[in-house]
Amino acid sequence: MPKKKEQAVSESSKDADAHMQPVINIGLVGHVDHGKTTLTEALTGKWTDTHSEEIKRGITIRLGYADVEFRLCPKCKGSEAFTTAKECKEHKVPTDFIRKVSFVDAPGHESLMATMLSGARIMDGAMLLIAANESCPQPQTREHLMALQISGIKNVVVVQNKVDLVDKERALRNYNQIKDFLSETEYADAPIIPVSASHKVNLGFLIEALEKHIPTPDRSKDKKPIMFIARSFDINKPGTNPKDLTGGIIGGSLVSGEIKIGDRIEIRPGRLFTEANQLKAESLFARVEGIMTGRQTLDVATPGGSIALLTSLDPTIVKSDALVGNLVGKPGDLPEVWHNLTLETHLLDRVVGSEDELKVENIKPNEALMLNVNSAATVGFVTEIKKDMIRCRLKLPICADADAKVTISRRIGNRFRLIGYGIIKKQ
Repeated sequence: MPKKKEQAVSESSKDADAHMQPVINIGLVGHVDHGKTTLTEALTGKWTDTHSEEIKRGITIRLGYADVEFRLCPKCKGSEAFTTAKECKEHKVPTDFIRKVSFVDAPGHESLMATMLSGARIMDGAMLLIAANESCPQPQTREHLMALQISGIKNVVVVQNKVDLVDKERALRNYNQIKDFLSETEYADAPIIPVSASHKVNLGFLIEALEKHIPTPDRSKDKKPIMFIARSFDINKPGTNPKDLTGGIIGGSLVSGEIKIGDRIEIRPGRLFTEANQLKAESLFARVEGIMTGRQTLDVATPGGSIALLTSLDPTIVKSDALVGNLVGKPGDLPEVWHNLTLETHLLDRVVGSEDELKVENIKPNEALMLNVNSAATVGFVTEIKKDMIRCRLKLPICADADAKVTISRRIGNRFRLIGYGIIKKQ
């Protein structure tokens, strides 16, 4: 036993427990069926579509998460040195740890745009996937890129996927379409990396691009802890003895501060209920019983990467992502809960995501808008309109800071389409 401890101490600090938690969230976004989930599996070995409907329909419905270590072979040259393997297959030597990354696989289907918009808030950078065997841009390609721009995500790497399905001439034509499309956006200089996710081709070049163009952001551990909830679930099997029940689990990303095992936390807006025909919200309080990232346990969660908190909450409260959109923090430190919002509006010239070129019309009284803020999605009913300002009554309350950015989508046909964003203003 002493020998094992000595060996553990002598291991390189690059592979120490300090690197157990991912330091960054990188989103995978793009049009449906352009290979986001396949690429996630190619990089991490994990298939993120695990929900029964996702498997049956072959599309991502909820946000998926998978972690991986980026590593570097000390003997390989150039881009081929970048890998996720702990040992180089060619040189049979251990690879050096660079950083641990958490991928957020967002749905591409147009009917699930609200989920993607909610996920964008926890992304530090993104990969935009564009299939080489389809013309560019597809409707959701344009919509997802605009969502990244509105969400303030500056660092993007474009992945030209499925190059194995086309010849060289068509791949070059698609590449030029991508360049023309990006030239209209703030991502005109984003790198474009051709890959085949299904055959794991050019992944070293992709990892190199991610290392170069999506750096780990500077984060302060000294700020008050704020966590966005992106998943919540119950892991207890039917028929579990009550004394053996595990408390509810909440997953998401810590954007500031630290959360430790044993901490008492507050969750807002929390429990929703109706009283005197009025929808009300009541904060939930719990104790952190455990912290996990991937399949590893932590004593302390720090900003960056996806985490799961094992809590003392009644497991029935968290079932089926019931707490998605809530914020977690120390009691008394969270922003206020809004049942009505006053928004300073910034509308786009054109509707995003529609195959037709539709001009964005002014917001109308009593209109129902889809609003996304932090990791929350709600519907706002317009009750008042002034110049560049609207007031909305929310179907579901949200917890957010004043001056937070809110994406605005309008129902066009049978889908909500992105039309702009708003800034929360104090009444």
